Amino acid sequence: MPSAIEDYALIGDCQAAALISRTGSIDWLCLPRFDSGACFAALLGTPDHGRWLLAPADAVRGIRRGYRPGTLVLETDFETETGSVRLIDFMPPRTGTPDLIRIVEGVRGEVRMHMELAIRFDYGSVVPWVRRVDRGVRATAGPDTLYCRTSAPLVGEGLQTIADFTVRSGQRVPFELAWAPTQHDEPCARVPDQCLDETAAWWTEWSNRCTFQGEWREPVVRSLITLKALTYAPTGGIVAAPTTSLPEHIGGVRNWDYRYCWLRDATFALYSLMIGGYTEEAAAWREWLVNAVAGTPSTLQIMYGLGGERRLTELELSWLPGYQGSVPVRVGNAAYAQHQLDVYGEVMDAMHLTRRWNLPPSENAWRVQRAILDYLESDWRRPDEGIWEVRGPRRQFTHSKVMAWVAMDRAVKSVEEFGLAGDAVRWRRIRDAIHDEVCREGFDASLDSFVQYYGSTDPDASLLMLPLVGFIKATDPRMRGTVEYIQRRLTRDGGFLDRYPATPHVDGLPPGEGAFLLCTFWLADNLALQGRYAEARAIFERLLDLCNDVGLLSEQYDPGARRFLGNFPQAFSHVGLINTARNLTRRGGPAEDRRGGPASSR
Repeated sequence: MPSAIEDYALIGDCQAAALISRTGSIDWLCLPRFDSGACFAALLGTPDHGRWLLAPADAVRGIRRGYRPGTLVLETDFETETGSVRLIDFMPPRTGTPDLIRIVEGVRGEVRMHMELAIRFDYGSVVPWVRRVDRGVRATAGPDTLYCRTSAPLVGEGLQTIADFTVRSGQRVPFELAWAPTQHDEPCARVPDQCLDETAAWWTEWSNRCTFQGEWREPVVRSLITLKALTYAPTGGIVAAPTTSLPEHIGGVRNWDYRYCWLRDATFALYSLMIGGYTEEAAAWREWLVNAVAGTPSTLQIMYGLGGERRLTELELSWLPGYQGSVPVRVGNAAYAQHQLDVYGEVMDAMHLTRRWNLPPSENAWRVQRAILDYLESDWRRPDEGIWEVRGPRRQFTHSKVMAWVAMDRAVKSVEEFGLAGDAVRWRRIRDAIHDEVCREGFDASLDSFVQYYGSTDPDASLLMLPLVGFIKATDPRMRGTVEYIQRRLTRDGGFLDRYPATPHVDGLPPGEGAFLLCTFWLADNLALQGRYAEARAIFERLLDLCNDVGLLSEQYDPGARRFLGNFPQAFSHVGLINTARNLTRRGGPAEDRRGGPASSR
């Protein structure tokens, strides 16, 4: 059985990522990209579906681990009866083909070590042909080849490669795993200690550029590093998470592939990176966005592949038993074909933000925005699947309409603040019409609350976005009533929020999922804007306490079982941490929305 989700740590090279358990097993790795087929898929099955275990052979008395400060270099210390050993795991920033390096370092006494390498390509379905090469082994199946190089003695046993060796104080035994296309020559061997120094220096230089100086700088920097690790360097796209099919309910069917670039998630991540002062990443994301959405606005998708790919066909992998029996295991995501009105507002908002942060102007970006506005002039009236990608009927979701308002509002501001060419009069008229309709159809006076969709009586945590994007003041009586209604209907034990009442007639799926961490961060933001700072801070610190021992968060949390749920680590959750830390740090200043501009006076 795989480890608990919260027991994993992340390493990566900004093109691919691996998850490593506390016990030293790499249970998830996709190469050469985040969305490639996994060569280690034990996370969604058993060790026979691929993993790389490297740990003491004898009983372990204690485990302590953490990242080197400001880096994505993971260090795990194992204490045994005979001594202690440190396992150093990292992926060097890529200059050619990908590498993953593990260094076993003797700290005290001597420790017998054991390694099991089970390579299974295509998500655990393909056992490769393995043969010896100089200083290691070569595993090949179809287009994929992995090389494992080490000075430790390797033997084949039961479709695995095994190593048993002893490390003493001061000794270092390195392992390198390198991927290459089968038709290419073997990649040149790396010098592990040199790679370690270079990788640590690369991450340290990057994290030292962070401009955030608030009270919670350490978790903010760790979250920024995590977002950077989820950025696909060749294009600037940002994946929602590096995993697929980690369940939102153990044993349930809400298992989705998050290894793609959602416009919404990437836009939120962009804002958080800019809070940290990382404008280069923002510029690269803008370029990715403009290229990805090129075409007619009617074909704009909610998500794309890492390079802007549009067809993300959803498949089920029947041979994988799923994380703790949660099936089906899915790759691809059928939601790419959904109509989600809010993404237009997110794109418009993000582009407006890049101008406010003085990024160099982009003529292509404004051309894309104007085409979106022309399409949205009529499209905003259509029902959609909404922010939560329901698989039930399309509805007139209130949050979706608000984000259409955001698109028109940012268009007006682009003309007024930056002198861009456009029909601000027409856009202002549409903006006002949307605002009036939302306040008329999306607010239930008998409940004193905005509701999930027109005619509904249910709350939805996405409504907490209304003051954060400037649609309404947080102190407006209607918003105070909405916050109270959301807290009353959606709060779990410990004060964590569900997204919405999970009923099949709305989302088309069986009920059951964890509390949604980003929504709980939004609640803290709202309370802070209402002047309820002590309550906001208490919720934020409760969320900080959920971070695992290396500072990572999943998408969801089960307060009853006290465990993470959903794909991991989740960009959305780390975005929430960064934004709320900033909002609480700015206590006493002018009320601001999540885009860094003054909240609307409407």
